[in-house]
Amino acid sequence: MTLTLEDRAAGCLVGAAVGDALGGPVEGWSPDQIAQRHGGRVHGIVGPWYEDWRTARPIAPYHKGDGRVTDDTLMTHALVRVYEAVRDHLDAYAVAEHLVPDLMTRPRWIPELEAEALPLQRVFLAEKWIVARLHYGHADPREAGTGNIVNCGAAMYAAPVGIVNAGNPAGAYAEALDIAGAHQSSYGREAAGVLAAAVAAACAPGATVSSVVDAALALAKDGTRAAIEAVCEVAGRHRDFESALGPLRAAVAPYDSVGPDYRAPSLAARRPSRLHSIEELPVALGMLVVAGGAYEDAVLGAVNYGRDCDSTATMAGAVAGALSGGAAVPAGWAKQVAEASRLDLHAPAAALAAVAREVFALDRSRRRAHEAAFATIAGL
Repeated sequence: MTLTLEDRAAGCLVGAAVGDALGGPVEGWSPDQIAQRHGGRVHGIVGPWYEDWRTARPIAPYHKGDGRVTDDTLMTHALVRVYEAVRDHLDAYAVAEHLVPDLMTRPRWIPELEAEALPLQRVFLAEKWIVARLHYGHADPREAGTGNIVNCGAAMYAAPVGIVNAGNPAGAYAEALDIAGAHQSSYGREAAGVLAAAVAAACAPGATVSSVVDAALALAKDGTRAAIEAVCEVAGRHRDFESALGPLRAAVAPYDSVGPDYRAPSLAARRPSRLHSIEELPVALGMLVVAGGAYEDAVLGAVNYGRDCDSTATMAGAVAGALSGGAAVPAGWAKQVAEASRLDLHAPAAALAAVAREVFALDRSRRRAHEAAFATIAGL
């Protein structure tokens, strides 16, 4: 059966949100700590790490768990709203003109806070940077990401760019790099481009895990490319995430600047470099390889990997969902996440698919105009 654009968009965005919600309560911990806390591996939605989540450290005051999405999904849905407003390809200026006002002026239900609040009050410091640089600092949007910590902040919400450019990884890569210039630099910006490209590649007719990884490798640069290649090569030797947890961490470690203790990053952590990569994207693609593209196994592998596993599972869920469509995401998980988070997970996907169709029509018109102009210029 041929999957429609709407199927792909639903798989991608619902899949990303569910991955985010599954990973949130175990974010920051190691596989061994996760297994000890939960009496084994996590195989579904679990509660907060600490029962007294309102005051517990280091994750208070957020209710992480019980199906609540985190800032990954909040930012993803915010980017979808920008697409709905612009109804065309986006760039860094769209972040300044649309995303920043959305974050700082429009209260929404924030699942982890269990309250109406500005999204700006929930997002991490690396995302608050966008508002500081663009609204208060009046930086050039194309360069505003320079100076921010280099992390997965831009990549974690880049999946919508892949849907708008479905079947065109190079186009998704270029657009995501432009958008991410307002937020990130170096390998953080690169990861956003590659994640968007992976989603676009996953939407292509006949796409496979191998074709998705090949598309990512064809576009990725420097340490990001090296990390994806190293992790996916190791992942190819495993068929279950349990056996892959340690080997995938060892494979990405030379490229990850955070270091072995996730909660105590190294002095060189999150600094610009052509040699390094964020950890989350290579591991997400590695878990996709281990799972043979299966949504549940890819996401659960990312969740049980620990460390920044809500973002890793968001990325794995986005790519696996785009590859197999909305039906691949367990309906029970999606329902529980939607109810716990008080979010309609399908509406943003439907809206994004509609925008993607409009953008394609614009692209086709522009391409035909270019072809006619070039034929006249070249005397063809």
